[in-house]
Amino acid sequence: MGRICQTYIKRAAKQLLERYPDKFSTSYEQNRKVLAEVANIQSPSLRNKIAGYLATLLKQKAKEV
Repeated sequence: MGRICQTYIKRAAKQLLERYPDKFSTSYEQNRKVLAEVANIQSPSLRNKIAGYLATLLKQKAKEV
């Protein structure tokens, strides 16, 4: 398996970043905790995938600057 995420995970992560830009960080563990508070995601595996993709996105943005 590679690093390719499914489209609905990418879409959800980007929408969450637009709504709450200050709450997320490059830390996967912290993103998991914030997602539990901010979003109502029933599936733990889906929450983990979104948290991981959020961390990846923020690392990529930090690398660009």
